[in-house]
This record gives sequence, structure tokens and C-alpha cells, in this order.
Amino acid sequence: MNFFKQYNMKIKNLRFLLPVFIFLVLVMFILPYYSYEGYSIIEHTTSLLGAQNTPNAWVMNLTFILLGIAIFLESLFHLKQYWIPKILLNIFALGLILVGIFQHAPLMENMTYNVVYDDLHSVFASLVGFSFIIFAFTTVFVEKTNFGRILAFLVGISVTILSLLMFNLSDFAGLWQRLMFIIAFSWLIFFLESIRLRKNC
Repeated sequence: MNFFKQYNMKIKNLRFLLPVFIFLVLVMFILPYYSYEGYSIIEHTTSLLGAQNTPNAWVMNLTFILLGIAIFLESLFHLKQYWIPKILLNIFALGLILVGIFQHAPLMENMTYNVVYDDLHSVFASLVGFSFIIFAFTTVFVEKTNFGRILAFLVGISVTILSLLMFNLSDFAGLWQRLMFIIAFSWLIFFLESIRLRKNC
């Protein structure tokens, strides 16, 4: 019995998201050199790295799916008592998985692609954005310190602004999105770690 209890504790203390986040950063900045010619880190989003009929698209799509799974596991083990943030984070995780399954239309013109997949990708990408922003703002009421509350609020504001910039200054959409991902996932790792440490106190 003690063996299973200790094993369960070890599983719960694993950092699922951190290694996948590191992988995401590497993929965001390295995969463009192994995608199609003309892809721009500054201009083009990560969705276009995973677009239909795109070289090595499976790498980006696998990354989205792994992110979703890692976040779901983190939520399962560490947000049990915070059911509203947990639901929102699970929606965020599900959205990431579905973004990886239903791919964006290819950037290259005159290529055949599945229009339904492209439409679903847009829906799930929007779900990812909205659910994360709402999640960040709800954690303001979960955090126990003023620093944590202010940080969560600033992350929510930052992700909102960067999302708007992606649409209004689309020539820099790739830059805005990469910055948004780095801010969002870095904070999420910090937030989950603070919850983990709080439970172990």
C-alpha cells in the first residue's frame, strides 16, 4: 500500500508541462528552417508550420497535442479544488489537441486542402485563446499573494493585447504569437508550480 502511495506521489510531482514547453520553443524557432521556402518567423504563425500539405507539419501538430496532454495532466493532479480554473484549463488543453488534429490551410497558393479542417482549426484556435485569457483572470482569485494576483492579471492583459495585435498588425503575427506563447506558458508553469508547492507545505 505504501509503495502505491509513494508511486502516486511521484507521478503527481512530475513536471509534465516544462519539458513540452522547452520542446515548443525549439520547434517554434527551428522548424521554420525545415518547412516550406518563404516561411517567416516574424510574419507567419505556428499554425502554418502545422498546415495541411506542409513539410514536416507533423512536428508542430504533435507539439500542440503534447501540450494539451501535459496541461490536462497538470490540471488533473494540481487543480482539484479549483474547479472553475480546472474546467477552463481543460478546455484550453482540449483546444490545443484539436488544433493539432485539424490543420490550418497551407500558406502556399493553388494547393488542395480540406476546407472543413481549416474552419475547425480556426474555431479551436479561438477556443484556445479565449479559454486561456479567462483562465488567467480567474486565477487572480486563486492566488494567495498580491504578486501572484498582479502577475496573473498582467498575463491576461498581455495575451489579450498580443491576440489583438495578431489581427491588427498581421505582418508581425508570427512574432506576436511566439511572444504570447512564451509569456503564457512560462506563467502557467510558474502558477502550477506555486500550486504544487502550496499543496506540499
